[in-house]
Amino acid sequence: VRIRISDGGSAKLTLKFGSKARERDEFEYSIPLSEAVEMLDFAIGRVIEKTRHHVRHRGYLYEIDVFGGPLAGLVIAELETPEDVPDEMLPDWLGREVTGESKFYNASLALGGIPEIAA
Repeated sequence: VRIRISDGGSAKLTLKFGSKARERDEFEYSIPLSEAVEMLDFAIGRVIEKTRHHVRHRGYLYEIDVFGGPLAGLVIAELETPEDVPDEMLPDWLGREVTGESKFYNASLALGGIPEIAA
């Protein structure tokens, strides 16, 4: 369960289900900003602060999350696609693959810290 506040002006409730690393069901609903702020008080662990950037590369849309607060310094790029992308189609700036490594999931980041390999 996630509460996402964008630019301090809108909010969404996001639910993710499934245990497969690359395939999870996701449901997202707009909610009033005031309720989203109130729900943050019920967060377990730390509230994750990040800025999301969208970058297109060779026809694919990457979501780049730059973390702030206690997770400052961590940057994760996500590409949502059902197919494997050939290495020659990947951008040079992309780091190693972390799909399926639960220590990089938001829930783990909220309860732990920056995974040692990324620190």
